[in-house]
Amino acid sequence: MLIDSHAHLDFPQFDADREVVIARAREAGLIAIVNIGTSLSSSRATVALAEKYGFIYAAVGVHPHDAKTLTPDVMAELRTLARHPKVVAIGEIGLDYYRDLSPRDVQRQAFADQLALAAELMLPVVVHSREAHGDTLATLREWVGFSLGGGTEGSFPPGGGTEGGPGVLHSYSAGPERLEEVLGLGFSIGISGPVTFPKANRLRAVAAAVPLERLLVETDCPYLTPQVYRGRRNEPAYVQYVVEVVARARKMPAEAVAQATADNARRLFGILCR
Repeated sequence: MLIDSHAHLDFPQFDADREVVIARAREAGLIAIVNIGTSLSSSRATVALAEKYGFIYAAVGVHPHDAKTLTPDVMAELRTLARHPKVVAIGEIGLDYYRDLSPRDVQRQAFADQLALAAELMLPVVVHSREAHGDTLATLREWVGFSLGGGTEGSFPPGGGTEGGPGVLHSYSAGPERLEEVLGLGFSIGISGPVTFPKANRLRAVAAAVPLERLLVETDCPYLTPQVYRGRRNEPAYVQYVVEVVARARKMPAEAVAQATADNARRLFGILCR
């Protein structure tokens, strides 16, 4: 039992063989894929994929790279899309100070606005944080803290989310030193292909330290391909290689990690699958 908790099957890298890739995922034992929107057009495509395939679920949102496109009209359409029954999260949202493709103040506002949408609709969030961990966690701390404090402090509405928590820091890259803070906010940790890279000892340490009930596995395909296929396009079937390395780091059977991470994804995103 495997769930890829973060994929981008709507991206053009899959235009030539999307159906074949999805069939391979099924053959590899995946019981669900959460496909993540990165823009308004990507979010529309993600919902369309989820409508077509029963085991694909959708998250809708605007990535920090495209934060400058988040107009009031775009927010209004995201709100409508987010009410679709196959939409299970708001994402991919957050901050990216590595590429800075949108101004940082614009990124922060887009992040806040989409966190507010998640709270309004009581959906978990899928958070992107690259070279921006301080600001990302400060924003999430205020958002979650407002909820825990009964709405008496902070600038955000009460945090969204499910019994599985307020969301996940996907493709976690903040290191062991930030882990306690992230877990303290109630977030899950998404582990992706880089955990398989030969020099990724710090990430394997994180994978070993995360409480099992807060661990997710993902591909972030078409990016971050596991070492065995590094240099080629990633796809959901390859999430099994992430599971295998995480299992070795935790000194557990791979089957147990697959089962636990699948259960965690179902709980966080409120999805039903067999």
